[in-house]
Amino acid sequence: MSRGRPELHRTERIGWLRAAVLGANDGIVSTASLVLGVAAAHATHRNILVAGTASLVAGAMSMAAGEYVSVHSQADTEKADLALEAAELASDEPGEHKELTDIYVGRGLDRQLAEQVAHQLMAHDALGAHARDELGIVETLRARPFQAAWASAASFACGAALPLLVSALTAGALLIPLVSAASLVFLAVLGGVAARTGGAGVMVGAFRVTFWGAFAMVLTAGVGWLFGAVG
Repeated sequence: MSRGRPELHRTERIGWLRAAVLGANDGIVSTASLVLGVAAAHATHRNILVAGTASLVAGAMSMAAGEYVSVHSQADTEKADLALEAAELASDEPGEHKELTDIYVGRGLDRQLAEQVAHQLMAHDALGAHARDELGIVETLRARPFQAAWASAASFACGAALPLLVSALTAGALLIPLVSAASLVFLAVLGGVAARTGGAGVMVGAFRVTFWGAFAMVLTAGVGWLFGAVG
């Protein structure tokens, strides 16, 4: 008899995928936009590279700190809810059994079967059953602050390094068009890969990331050109 293979669901990737895509996208867009803005203001090549490097370092640290604080807040909320649920189970187990039964009845089971399911699940892992079915907390989607922070910082740095590398290899009048074109290609590839990994349409994912990235770069370059012209 052949054993069934465990199913791999895309929701299992959602924690690290969201942080990685957000970080890489932000790294490309913010660094490319800053480079273009500074270049449009007629800065020297050295100043452009300094600004881009500063954007990489500051952005990576900002992403890590922001993601850690945000996800840690979610983790704290989950922890508090689980502690409250554990206290309720200790003080009123019959009431919690009825609560779980009502949840299963609401999902379509008849009451007798719902009571049996609630009884067996609570006998196996009462807190786990309530966490999953009452609070909506499942292990796959649990908040992991350190994982999210490192994924965001690393992906931001990798994303920011791409337009920065193009800037380092290019100078003069070619810098703005080459950084713009390369960054849009990077964004399109990132959007397509992220969409494919998440199970969405590749073309749609690539387009939406590229469109908003181009919009941000045009605005920033416009600001840089305006200040350069005034100066």
